[in-house]
Amino acid sequence: MLKEKAGALAGQIWEALNGTEGLTQKQIKKAAKIKADKDFFLGMGWLLREEKVAVSEIEGEIFVKLV
Repeated sequence: MLKEKAGALAGQIWEALNGTEGLTQKQIKKAAKIKADKDFFLGMGWLLREEKVAVSEIEGEIFVKLV
């Protein structure tokens, strides 16, 4: 069940990032309608494992873009 949720959250995050030059964590959560940080990180873990995103820290904020 949790694996399915992680995959679904990863899809929401990917859709939010698709067509952009990258977004902050806050922007992704808003665009993907993800409320909890734990859900954001669950989806991000999936995308990072699959090497679909690059993550950096800009001015203290997490910045994510598709690779």
